[in-house]
Amino acid sequence: MRLAFMGSPDFAVPALEALQAAGHEIAAVYCQPPRPAGRGQAVRPCAVHAAAERMGLAVRTPARLRKDPEAQAAFAALGLDAAVVAAYGLILPPAMLAAPKRGCLNIHASLLPRWRGAAPIQSALLAGDAETGITIMQMDAGLDTGAMLLRGTVPIGPRTTASDLHDALAAMGAELVLRVLRDWPTAVPQPAGGVTYAEKLTRDDGRIDWTRDAAFLDRQVRALNPWPGTFTEYDGAVLKVLAATPETGGGTAGELLDDALLVAAGAGALRLTRVQAPGRGPLDADAFLRGRKMPAGTRFGG
Repeated sequence: MRLAFMGSPDFAVPALEALQAAGHEIAAVYCQPPRPAGRGQAVRPCAVHAAAERMGLAVRTPARLRKDPEAQAAFAALGLDAAVVAAYGLILPPAMLAAPKRGCLNIHASLLPRWRGAAPIQSALLAGDAETGITIMQMDAGLDTGAMLLRGTVPIGPRTTASDLHDALAAMGAELVLRVLRDWPTAVPQPAGGVTYAEKLTRDDGRIDWTRDAAFLDRQVRALNPWPGTFTEYDGAVLKVLAATPETGGGTAGELLDDALLVAAGAGALRLTRVQAPGRGPLDADAFLRGRKMPAGTRFGG
């Protein structure tokens, strides 16, 4: 089939590679424009842009679509059978949704209608869901409201991280979209009930509130690393919390209960197992504590 692919982050790369490997004609790849990144703030292409160039595919990086009739006309002129969208980052206007003969398909990282929106992987983990998955959806003008063509599930275990889910769901999305393009299953409307929304994350979502129970804080650490990252404060500095495990224990919320980074929560306690101090690299807890005096009673938090 003659396709356009529209995606930006690492999550979308497996689907792009699978579509080309399956023999589909990819007329154009759309992704976010290159932006400053890293310590030096050098302008860099996104993951899909870099992958598309390696694959010899034409790349388009419009900054906007809804108020750009020239970009919409250029898309329509591609003469597409379908477009495949995966975490693109721009809203497609109605004219573009209608341009391909068989419409636009979205690879969404949740079991719709649960976790419509920007951060479905992290939201499923934060909520303590037992499973999540991929929904291949026929796009319409709403926010992830289109009819469903195919779904697959992935279990969420007690130590599953956002990185684990990201990689599993990216691979599943690539597999399922190929099946949809091959078989074109009948589209089924989303159920009216069970709708939840995954709001866009900000850095402040990673701030640890020690009055929350340890089970939630454990999920927060697993859900929000690497982005936006979880953190707490001690002795006037910010400490990034990269990994942790919930344990039994009790005390004043935010109080260090031993000399091995066990911190009291609102219920239970959280043992910090990997952390990062300002200006330093990530360290396991024992290496971080070497040469530091952090006795029981040390307080974490604002």
